[in-house]
Amino acid sequence: MRTTLDLPDPLYRRLKLKAAQEGKTLREVIVRLLEEGLGRTLPGPRPIPRVPEAGRRLPARSHAELWELLEEHGPA
Repeated sequence: MRTTLDLPDPLYRRLKLKAAQEGKTLREVIVRLLEEGLGRTLPGPRPIPRVPEAGRRLPARSHAELWELLEEHGPA
């Protein structure tokens, strides 16, 4: 499949140099590097640490109730 990539000049020069050093075509080097990069497995999501409960539970409030409390008492 053909595609067009817009590569930064320094990266393109590095790729061309690598291809020349390895005696390969630019296409061969790019395909190999992409396959290597895509073949790596990324670590899964880390679990979210549980925070121990402390103090008393606060009652659930709607946004309207919270704004009303702020207007009455001001910010803490």
